[in-house]
Amino acid sequence: MYKNSLLANSVRIALVSGAALTAFTAPTAFAADETADNVERIEVTGSRIKRADLETASPISVIDASSIIASGATSIDDVLRNMTSAGGAMTNAAINNGSQGNARINLRGLGSNRTLVLVNGRRMIASGTGAASTVDLNTIPVSMIQRVEVLKDGASAIYGTDAIAGVVNVILKRDFEGFEVNVQTGLSGEGDADETSIDFTLGNTFDKGNIVINGQYTKRGDASQADRDFSKCPIAETADASDIYCAGSGYSQGGHIWGDKNHGIVGSGQDGAYAIGDSGYYGHYVADPKTGKPVWEAFADKSVPDLSGLGGQYHDFTDADRYNYAETSYLSTPMERLNLSFSGTYELSDSIMFFSEAMYSKRWSNQQMAPQPIWNSSPWAYDSSWMTQELVGLVQEGEKLDYGRRVVESGNRYFSQTVDTVRVVVGLEGELSNGWSWDASYNKGKNDSVDTLANLHNLGSINDAVMAKEFDPFSQSSWEGESIAPYIYTEVNSGGSELDIFSATLSGEVMELPAGMLGFAAGYEYREESAHFTPDSLTSQGLANDPRVEGTAGSFDVNELYAELAIPLLSDLPFAEQVDLSAAMRYFDYSTFGDDSTWKLGLTWRMTEDLMIRGGRSTAFRAPTVSELYGGKSPSFEQIKHPATTQTQAEVTVGGNPMLTPEEADITTVGLVYSPSYVEGLSFTVDYFDIAITNTITEVDNNYLANQCLDATGNKINTGAALCQSSNIEIDGTGRISFDNGLQNIGQTNTSGYDINVAYVFEGLGLDWKAGLDTSILDTYEEFDPDGNAVDYRGYVTGGVGAYAKLKTNFNLTATGDIWSATYEARYIDGMDSFACKDDPSKCYAPSVDSIIYHDLSATYDVTDMVRLSGGVNNIFDEEPPYYSGNNDSNTDPYTYDVLGRYFFVRASVKF
Repeated sequence: MYKNSLLANSVRIALVSGAALTAFTAPTAFAADETADNVERIEVTGSRIKRADLETASPISVIDASSIIASGATSIDDVLRNMTSAGGAMTNAAINNGSQGNARINLRGLGSNRTLVLVNGRRMIASGTGAASTVDLNTIPVSMIQRVEVLKDGASAIYGTDAIAGVVNVILKRDFEGFEVNVQTGLSGEGDADETSIDFTLGNTFDKGNIVINGQYTKRGDASQADRDFSKCPIAETADASDIYCAGSGYSQGGHIWGDKNHGIVGSGQDGAYAIGDSGYYGHYVADPKTGKPVWEAFADKSVPDLSGLGGQYHDFTDADRYNYAETSYLSTPMERLNLSFSGTYELSDSIMFFSEAMYSKRWSNQQMAPQPIWNSSPWAYDSSWMTQELVGLVQEGEKLDYGRRVVESGNRYFSQTVDTVRVVVGLEGELSNGWSWDASYNKGKNDSVDTLANLHNLGSINDAVMAKEFDPFSQSSWEGESIAPYIYTEVNSGGSELDIFSATLSGEVMELPAGMLGFAAGYEYREESAHFTPDSLTSQGLANDPRVEGTAGSFDVNELYAELAIPLLSDLPFAEQVDLSAAMRYFDYSTFGDDSTWKLGLTWRMTEDLMIRGGRSTAFRAPTVSELYGGKSPSFEQIKHPATTQTQAEVTVGGNPMLTPEEADITTVGLVYSPSYVEGLSFTVDYFDIAITNTITEVDNNYLANQCLDATGNKINTGAALCQSSNIEIDGTGRISFDNGLQNIGQTNTSGYDINVAYVFEGLGLDWKAGLDTSILDTYEEFDPDGNAVDYRGYVTGGVGAYAKLKTNFNLTATGDIWSATYEARYIDGMDSFACKDDPSKCYAPSVDSIIYHDLSATYDVTDMVRLSGGVNNIFDEEPPYYSGNNDSNTDPYTYDVLGRYFFVRASVKF
């Protein structure tokens, strides 16, 4: 990775020089340090070198515990998702279809797998359902959090893989004295999505160390799509996009029959292909006037059957026969969660301390969707000798019929997950006689999950019964009671992941240079990761309605060495009060693809006491995870908008790829920090970021793929393109589009933009005030498909990968009195265009969405020294999420917009 670049060589020289200096000058340096001022040095996210100055070359946002409490959040993802630097697809409680109860963070919209999550500076176990490859934020208890540091810069040289978009480092309470209990409850303005949380924290400090114990239990209720006007039915658009109507699925209650337009036609072409002149019952083949190729043409007095069985009597299918699958689907999903945490330290000697951390999380989560849509993978021939007589005269004897049905008789589909996650860290840390600090630790994580899906149908057995003339699929009674009962089953899947890390670090000050002390840190890490997913036996054999789901199993290990220098270059000079250079390098050797290295250079230039300029240049990488390498193929039903079909979902086959290689990234940041001395309490930062990822591991946007590879009539196009060749795209007799969209190293992803922060702390009207303004401006965001075509997402809201607003802004203002405080926050999301309407907005009813502002208000009141009451209202004005053509779910984008509306919460805290 960039081994021959000039910067890489510069970093190597700097680190080698630093290592050499360490060997020859450390004792002298620390003798000199004994006379230095006793200034506390701490480790800041993004560096292993402890320092007194918290301003580094990389931009860092800090979220403290009071901000989390003010938001009413019971899970840290509720706070992180509202950051202006977050974007794209982030699973949360509002994601009913496909979330499986997980909560993820996605910085820069680059994907949750490109945001590294740490706890106390160490990796958190990948968690959730299946062969998890990212961290489920449900596993981190909010009540135990002291602060969250968000590094908005690449940090692979410091932390290794995944740290491309940034790093979220959750710092848990380590020094806590006393006993605290908190009870919180909340409810939406519609009286649903109730949530209650109770937690306690117990801490004690004694002569040799300290101990902190925490427990938190959270229960969240559900909200239904039927209880909101914007989501109570799936919205469809008329053919001319002039109007919208309440529609639904073509797989309707009572069944939907599609006739065979080729009934009676015998292909006379090569290998039985249809040729010009071939004729049948409903139509014949004629020459296309443009291409001269055979195309089907209907006879004037015949129409191909398109029948609905809704109401118990077959009739011509109309939009009124469509099934409203929204009214039985969750808008926000229920969950129960138990978190137990422990941390402790014990002095073994004056210079060595034992430390330990332990976390346990158990989650019970549920989703609910409409009754299962089933369809026959091969047409069923109508035979009136044993099938229902209701179709006589409506279809022809022996006609091959495609069939789809919403099996309402069997009830809704119920998804449930039980997930256990354990993380234990034990280690030693200490200080050498020369003042250098060291630590060695073992980090063990384990995640296990069982997920079930009830009220599925074994269509493989049903099809066998049809072939044996034992099950008449066109008779309504066949799908009821004892007739269908033998074919209903509950799918049970299991999965898990495991993490083992041995690590050791050494850091200190090497020598005194003219401009200050030369800092150094180095370390070694061995990491082993494994994951597995075992699908239900019926599903894995392809005997259920959905296509076959394959299992996942695999592991890898990696050895890593890293070193870091903090080099003071200039100090106490005009326009150069302090200039520091930081340099880091990491070497890694993976069992899956071999060895490589990554590096980082950073510069902080404090021109005056008020003004500092900072910048960084680095390379980063992301190694493919176990699920990406070895994930079995499985079906996913994704929202799609295509003129060749009226169906709003496509069957997309996803899966891993053992040939994947690591992603590589070039990252540049340049920033300015200004704190004017003439305005006490005011600070201003602006940072520019540029991230260029090559060898990107991703899927192509589903709408983009379908529109690139199928024309408006359903014929394949661009068949020579690599994208379309690998997709194996098809459209069946029911109008369902299906294609492969597995993971590939498909090209590159580029994004750039600006982060702006203004903070002001002041006094006025007898109160303490704190104001903040955070803004993110997206300058570019583009991905390249396998054929090298740029796909621009900037300013677009999509149907599956979230939104990429050009501008997002958060403003907050807090007033604090003697025994109370109040906080107001406004969150602005810029207007966007629908990605599905990018090529021709005139074909969409809602090709764009307007900007939106959410207003939140919260307050606290100290009843006594021990009792505090707090509460708030989020989304005060009950802003409704916008509808747009080609939406994701609930007729909107629940990744981005608030779907619950106005939400109230209250909290009581008692501390002894």
